[in-house]
Amino acid sequence: MEDKKLIFSGIQPTGTFTLGNYIGAVRNWKPLQDEYNCIYCVVDMHAITVRQDPIKLRQNTLNSYALLMACGIDVEKSILFIQSHVKTHAELSWILGCNTQFGELSRMTQFKDKSQRHADDVNSGLFTYPVLMAADILAYNADLVPVGVDQKQHLELARNIAQRFNQRYGDFFTLPEPYIAEIGAKVMSLQDPTKKMSKSDDNPNAVILILDDKDTIIRKFKRAVTDSEAEVCYRDGKDGINNLMTIYSSVTGKNFAEIESEFSGKGYGDFKLAVGEAVADHLEPIRTEFARLSADKAYLKKCYTEGAEKAIRYSQRIVSKVYRKVGFVDKT
Repeated sequence: MEDKKLIFSGIQPTGTFTLGNYIGAVRNWKPLQDEYNCIYCVVDMHAITVRQDPIKLRQNTLNSYALLMACGIDVEKSILFIQSHVKTHAELSWILGCNTQFGELSRMTQFKDKSQRHADDVNSGLFTYPVLMAADILAYNADLVPVGVDQKQHLELARNIAQRFNQRYGDFFTLPEPYIAEIGAKVMSLQDPTKKMSKSDDNPNAVILILDDKDTIIRKFKRAVTDSEAEVCYRDGKDGINNLMTIYSSVTGKNFAEIESEFSGKGYGDFKLAVGEAVADHLEPIRTEFARLSADKAYLKKCYTEGAEKAIRYSQRIVSKVYRKVGFVDKT
């Protein structure tokens, strides 16, 4: 790989990406390929911390891989693979787990949230998966991790684990930094704009999926919650409009002042329709490319197989050094 800073990021295969996943993370991955060495993966091992239908998980994993390619991840420029195909992640996770404090994991916000949502299955994987997330990053000694603002706690834990390892065994791991887009880092629910847009939302009108057709997207935006002021402007107390302006800005490149000027004197109906059309048009090439890739299963398999081989070659060098540092006996 070229002598550039290295970026790592992964995404769970828990269904079609939302507009929030796309704007907050995946869309930023494409331009990064020209500036950094990029390693991206579908983190199917993280997905099983909650119960999954094996058939759906397998299909969602393949769909997520194809979606990343449809969103512009170039397998010639980046390493793109499926997490469970690369054994070094799990191997490093055990070492890092032995350098992670119980109290650190018990304070993780997402563990508390998921434990409440899945009270009948609070398994140890749900508790320790931030360590596997740290292993995903540190297996490549990544410099930067594109994350949404809600993932900063996990990245901070990865830094803490790396720092503790370095103090015990000598400087080795790079302390990864967050890469967060200035705008659109957090897209909110269309029905409750105080909450993040989530594919697990019970209300389908709250979420835009990037494979939704144009009519569906426009219909969902028309139903988006706003307020009673009928003024398109960005300010405190206007969560619904602020969210729609953020989305519109993200897909059109217009700043908030330009958006306010464009819709001055117009009602929310005109604005919501414009946002829906802009989003649908922006996502159309992704839907088309996804359909093409999904139909070519042999090519997809070639890509994820070669991606895993590259990831293993890269990460094995790092994990082998970690094994040596902690005192494991070399097998060769």
